[in-house]
Amino acid sequence: MIRNILGSLVALAGAASAVLSPFRDWYDGRAGQDYRVRDLFGGITATESGVLVSILLPFLFAALLVIAGVVLRSRIAVALAGLVVLGFTILWMVRQGQAEGALTVGGDGAGLQVGVANALAGGVLMLIGALLMSGRGAGARSRARREREPVEPYAAPPADQVDTWPPTQEPGMSTHTSPWPEPEVDPYTGPDPHDPRTRSYPQAERGPEPGDPGDPRDPVHPPHRPPER
Repeated sequence: MIRNILGSLVALAGAASAVLSPFRDWYDGRAGQDYRVRDLFGGITATESGVLVSILLPFLFAALLVIAGVVLRSRIAVALAGLVVLGFTILWMVRQGQAEGALTVGGDGAGLQVGVANALAGGVLMLIGALLMSGRGAGARSRARREREPVEPYAAPPADQVDTWPPTQEPGMSTHTSPWPEPEVDPYTGPDPHDPRTRSYPQAERGPEPGDPGDPRDPVHPPHRPPER
């Protein structure tokens, strides 16, 4: 968006410079609007020209191209307008050099003057504006690229923030605080029958005898059967 705005402003400034250039002096005090368009193809003459049939005509066409390119965000239209302005300006310089024998630049009003510089600067600004513009399809391509990219429903939380994982969007301490994987725990298969620490009744198979060290019954006060009624 910013590139389109900046490029459009530069291109419009170049169009304004190109349109105003025929109203300024081009060579030996002669304004650009005094040169006919057909003189650029048949040779420069001393015949005066009307405004609408002068070199202003292609520059107006280029300005319309710039406006259309800015509205449509078309880099091609803006670049084509810059080429039109530069092409006609260079063609005029070739024809003027053929008519005069050589082109000169002088500070006393002789030779090439400010109108030619304005036209050349306008064409260059149009090309720069076309390069700065991102074009109409750039936004559509970026939107299509975003649509093609997979979107994760939840982003992985940073390691330095408390969170629950899988994410529940609820605060809490993380269950996995170590960067290393948790060790696997062997499944519980019950007490070891050969380990005396886990055998509560080692003589359960033959049955305890009264007075045995492992007999849990009280040898002094043995249990009595309740009296029958």
